[in-house]
Amino acid sequence: YPMKEAAWIAKNLYSAKMASVNPFNLSDSEEEAERRPNETVDTERSSSDGAPGNRTSPSGEGISVAAPSAMAGPADTRVSVDVIAAQLLRDQYILTALEFHTELLESGRELPRLRDYFSNPGNFERQSGTPPAKDQVLGPGGPLNRAGSISTLDSLDFARYSDDGNRESDERVAVLEFELRKAKETIQALRANLTQAAESEVPSQERKNFKSSPEIQEPIRPLEKRALNFLVNEYLLKNEYKLSSITFSDENDDQDFELWDDVGLNIPKPPDLLQLYRNCGTSPPSLRDRVDVSVGVNFTDLPGNCITQDPPKKPDLSQQTEVVQELEYQISLLNSEKESLAGQIKKLQRCVPECMFVYMSQSVGLKLSPAFQQALLSFCRMCSDSRLGAEVSRIADSEESVMLMLGRCLPHIVPNVLLAKREELIPLILCTACLHPEPKERDQLLHILFNLIKRPDDEQRQMILTGCVAFARHVGPTRVEAELLPQCWEQINHKYPERRLLVAESCGALAPYLPKEIRSSLVLSMLQQMLAEDKADMVREAVVKSLGIIMGYIDDPDKYSQGFELMLLSLGDPSERVVSAVHQVFIPAFAAWTTELGTLHTALIPSLLARIEKLLMQGEHSLDEHKLHVFLSALQSLIPPLFAVVLQNAPFTSRANLHRDTPAIEVTRFPRPASPLQDVATIIGSREMLSALLLLYDHQLEHEGTTGWDSLLWVVNQLLPQLIEIVGRINVTSSTCVHEFSRFFWRLCRTFGKIFTNTKVKPQFQEILRLSEENVDASTGNGILTKATVPIYATGVLTCYNQEEDRKLLVGFLEDVMTTLSLSHAPLDSLKASFVELGANPVYHELLLTVLWYGVVHTSALVRCTAARMFELLVKGVNETLVAQRVVPALITLSSDPEISVRISTIPAFGTIMETVTQKELLERVKMQLASFLEDPQYQDQHSLHMEIIRTFGRVGPNAEPRFRDEFVLPHLHKLALANNSQAVESKRSDIATQLFEAYSALSCCFISEEVMVNHFLPGLRCLRTDMEQLSPEHEVRHTRQCISMSIASSLVGEDAKTKFLSKMGQLTTSGAMLANVFQRKK
Repeated sequence: YPMKEAAWIAKNLYSAKMASVNPFNLSDSEEEAERRPNETVDTERSSSDGAPGNRTSPSGEGISVAAPSAMAGPADTRVSVDVIAAQLLRDQYILTALEFHTELLESGRELPRLRDYFSNPGNFERQSGTPPAKDQVLGPGGPLNRAGSISTLDSLDFARYSDDGNRESDERVAVLEFELRKAKETIQALRANLTQAAESEVPSQERKNFKSSPEIQEPIRPLEKRALNFLVNEYLLKNEYKLSSITFSDENDDQDFELWDDVGLNIPKPPDLLQLYRNCGTSPPSLRDRVDVSVGVNFTDLPGNCITQDPPKKPDLSQQTEVVQELEYQISLLNSEKESLAGQIKKLQRCVPECMFVYMSQSVGLKLSPAFQQALLSFCRMCSDSRLGAEVSRIADSEESVMLMLGRCLPHIVPNVLLAKREELIPLILCTACLHPEPKERDQLLHILFNLIKRPDDEQRQMILTGCVAFARHVGPTRVEAELLPQCWEQINHKYPERRLLVAESCGALAPYLPKEIRSSLVLSMLQQMLAEDKADMVREAVVKSLGIIMGYIDDPDKYSQGFELMLLSLGDPSERVVSAVHQVFIPAFAAWTTELGTLHTALIPSLLARIEKLLMQGEHSLDEHKLHVFLSALQSLIPPLFAVVLQNAPFTSRANLHRDTPAIEVTRFPRPASPLQDVATIIGSREMLSALLLLYDHQLEHEGTTGWDSLLWVVNQLLPQLIEIVGRINVTSSTCVHEFSRFFWRLCRTFGKIFTNTKVKPQFQEILRLSEENVDASTGNGILTKATVPIYATGVLTCYNQEEDRKLLVGFLEDVMTTLSLSHAPLDSLKASFVELGANPVYHELLLTVLWYGVVHTSALVRCTAARMFELLVKGVNETLVAQRVVPALITLSSDPEISVRISTIPAFGTIMETVTQKELLERVKMQLASFLEDPQYQDQHSLHMEIIRTFGRVGPNAEPRFRDEFVLPHLHKLALANNSQAVESKRSDIATQLFEAYSALSCCFISEEVMVNHFLPGLRCLRTDMEQLSPEHEVRHTRQCISMSIASSLVGEDAKTKFLSKMGQLTTSGAMLANVFQRKK
């Protein structure tokens, strides 16, 4: 670098360094203070200690300058100039060193250290690394940190170190502009050197020989060859010889045909081959007329007149320096002129309409002054001063400029679009967000996308989600994490549930496109928080579905426990739609993940079974049926993936052949799945594969057994025995628990197939349910036949298949259970639970009537009594035709049984018929049979019969037909109450009075006519009051209050109810006389 250029560079670097604020660099004084105790001045440092890349001067001036100082000894105390220069460079006093170097040059004493330092461009390049440590001492020729604040520009927080952040930016721009200008100058100098080198490759003597002998052609120069290659390739491309152009480029792979500057000449690009051919006959312009258009400088205007006709003389160093300085000055002027012209071009582009108008005015011959033209154009009502006017007047001319324009305009467009049509902007927003180069603009656009619609409906959310997935697929996981997820996080607590719903759905939709670490940490935590805190059912439902999707893509085994807790938490949600989403999406996905981990049958299912056992142990007296339902429903949803594991790990899996014809799977082969994810065919992969595996599965079970089949052996030897043990501990009177376990075993048996049920499930139940009196403890009722095992086996296992042999097996089992329980005098709760569960399905009504008819004709009176009581449970669900044809005849047969206990057992069933049947003929038959029980003299002393009738009347009276209640029930209750007043046995009288009190309490809620009230209801109450006063005073008080209300009700017939009732209530006191007056018959 010449001296003037080096001085200019150093001054700029020095000013930039003084103005910068670098928190990492210490000041000179601090560095000097730290180095001074340990640093000694090296007076004998050689020139090889300079900057990297320095050249050793052969002149030896450095030695001669320093020699006097070294040889002077103690008498001569002068310091050598080399030591001064080294100290200046070491302490980074660059400007002082430069001035010192200049003065030495002017005095004719050039110092090699300074010459090598300022001639090395590497000392002035920007350092990209971190600042040197405090203890790192740079040599005098060490690299110069040109601007400390620039070296760590990306890592600085300008708001932290400076209140004026703009000043830092301006300084950086100034330095970058200087570096760009210096790089251009370097390139220009290299081109000039290359041109000179290329021209000097052919010796001058050879050129003289070629000129003297025209027949000898001069060989082509490398520079000429590259220029001609460029023009030939350009010609081939312009004329559609693309293949030839490609071949030509391959043969000249050392040249870049897309850039003319690659030729290396500091001359303008010549015309194309066609123009050269057309102008080949014309005389070339003179040398003086040539102008380098790339620089735009006329060499005749330069001082010194570099181009002369005289033989060239070798210019001295000062002349070359002046020429370079003048060229640099011209370059700076041209650059400033270029910038000025670029600004004018932009202004002219904005004024294109005006120019067109001027052109049109000139073309038609109008002579208008510029002021008049400007004033005239003002009436065009054009506006380029506003934001929108500037955008309209500036047409984008590239893809990047289009993206920039959209990024600027969309934030102003969106608020002015109707809410119902804003989804039309989604493609525009997404494309701009994908391609825009500025991160802040992309963030703003995605923020607009998530806030596009105030409360997006289902269709609008689908459009936004589709766009988000397309964006994620286009930009990749990194940008999805950095740009999309923050938008979701911002709206996780939005006040509108539709917006939170969008966030929940986005987490699931974006799961496949997120980094796995983010998927199993941040996204999982977001969804867990929303599941626990969000109050909207639809949001929690979407959260559960997204959690299911996350579970399908998660691969961190440590997250298993968190997933299990999320499953239990969502199953306990109070919303049915959330629980349904758990069974449809979350549990199948979680089961698929545990299958891959190999923990489905080793951890997940055993954990649920352990919780069920713990729940049964804690709730022996009050079982939490809701929790039991939660655990059991989860187990039920795990049956399809468990069966898939059994098939996929079977000995025959490798033999499954998809190419041979396999029969289609029956529609009823598997229970209807709650969702496609619970379909075994979906879990396996296809229905063809499932069909092939099922054929081999049935054959293996029927002929080859389960040897070596670990997954199925676990089901048979561990799962089934544990389930049967749990069933035996359930309270049989809990219809909900019985129903839940029945459904579970039914789905288990239907999924694993008929052969598995007949050979693996039924034998284990039959081994426990041995139908003998040994299995029934009559004293405590703790036998296995009195447990819930009986109804669950009957309704969950024996009803899985409905063929003739299956129905016969079910009928025989129920008959045996009824007989065994009856003969053992055991509780009938297990049999009743079986009848209730089966009676809910009309398909089994005929079957149950067959079982009861077996009991009707049984030889034992105990069995006939049990059959009569079972009719009461069956009547409510059976249609009236079956009641008339099968039930009533059987009951009438039993009502004439020789055993009085059998006849009494039919009364509840007759009462239920009166409560549920509407056919008059049928009601009359039942009424006649009940009347025979009440009016036949042989039953007058049958205390048990009277108790059963009164209990039945109290149960069915409120729901029976009013005519039956008024004409039959109330009159006979009156008679029974009157007869009970004369009962001699106090215990029997007390029992009847208690039942009468319960019956009258139930009937008091019915509407009773005045005649029936006066003639039957109140007289019966008086009789009952008489019994109560003698038997139990505390019962008498309660009963008296009931009688008062009935008396008031009878007196309100035909009057203003409210007024009469209040007046009567105001007259009431607790005195006995007042209470007695209430029961007096009206005169």
